[in-house]
Amino acid sequence: MFKWTKNIGPGTLVAAAFIGPGTVTVCTKAGVQFGYSLLWAMLLSIIATIVLQEMAARTGIITRKGLAEVIKGQISNPIVRNSAIFLILGAIVIGNAAYEAGNISGAALGMQVFGEANAVVYPILIGAIAFIVLFIGNYKVLERSLVTLVLLMSISFLITAILTKPDIMAMLKGTFVPTIPEGNVLIIIGLIGTTVVPYNLFLHASLVKEKWKTKEDLSIARKDTVISIILGGIVSMAIIVAATATTGGDITNAFDLAKGLEPLYGEYAKYLLGIGLFAAGITSAITAPLAAAYVAKSCFGWKGTLKDNRFRTVWAIILVLGVVFSSLKFNPVEVITFAQVANGLLLPIVAIFLVWIVNKANVLGKYKNSMFQNILAICIILITFVLGIKGIISVF
Repeated sequence: MFKWTKNIGPGTLVAAAFIGPGTVTVCTKAGVQFGYSLLWAMLLSIIATIVLQEMAARTGIITRKGLAEVIKGQISNPIVRNSAIFLILGAIVIGNAAYEAGNISGAALGMQVFGEANAVVYPILIGAIAFIVLFIGNYKVLERSLVTLVLLMSISFLITAILTKPDIMAMLKGTFVPTIPEGNVLIIIGLIGTTVVPYNLFLHASLVKEKWKTKEDLSIARKDTVISIILGGIVSMAIIVAATATTGGDITNAFDLAKGLEPLYGEYAKYLLGIGLFAAGITSAITAPLAAAYVAKSCFGWKGTLKDNRFRTVWAIILVLGVVFSSLKFNPVEVITFAQVANGLLLPIVAIFLVWIVNKANVLGKYKNSMFQNILAICIILITFVLGIKGIISVF
């Protein structure tokens, strides 16, 4: 057990990245509106995430390159190559800048349960914490900070779910017997879309290079990926379970959920959910700029460490924009619209590129995909294609 805990890291950071305020909000809505009946959609999301993230991690460890760099190196046609890099840069870098305000706002919302403050105080404080963690530029410090926050978030949401005394049989049925009640298709798509995140594929491929140095570490990386993402999935399910216990009221996020649970479970429910939402927001507020910086580094072929000035410039710009937008309550609609369209296109495209890469013997050699892995991957690509179309349609 100690040996595994010593090797945890990149997978937990991926879990930290996908459990942000958006995930908390979608899971809350799913629980409030449909009870336990959509737990199966979260289970499906976790399976899809494990399959794709394992392929991304394997690519990073074997090639010792970022995912964008590998994709760029395997496309010979300059027009296709430049178009792919432009789409990746646009969706990840600009998209993460647009969504960073939501991450910081979510963390600030969690802090509000401990006391109201001026609109700019909490965003600046959260931005400062994220800046310090990223500026240190030490992978071990970054990893330990995020692992601690993920554990804090996990404990908060799990205790809250346990306090609601859930119906175990109904939970099992909702998890393993898929049903699609009328009116929940968009929520199902939302649950999958908020878990299977394009930028996490790039983040994971880059992070494993910081953690592990040899091909022999691949089995450890797989364990880290599977265990961490399952933990993330359990946390998401816990939010759905907690939300199921609420009755009435206009509940759309974790802060509303805290108020909804307070009459039944006391004031401590508010504090538990506040801590969970803060941890979910700040982990995503750190990983989103980090992922964007890794993608820029991979696309432009920058060398150097986390302390490279170009690398720091990318994450700093995204972090500052997030603090400013969240402080001013400004909603950059046009930028977010572009990000949604680009991500809608990017998710199935990246999944296809990834499957193509992990089937190339000249890239991964004996570590290329098996037939079973390809069958799973094709099913996931079909799912991501539907998500991509939905993401684009939702904008227009």
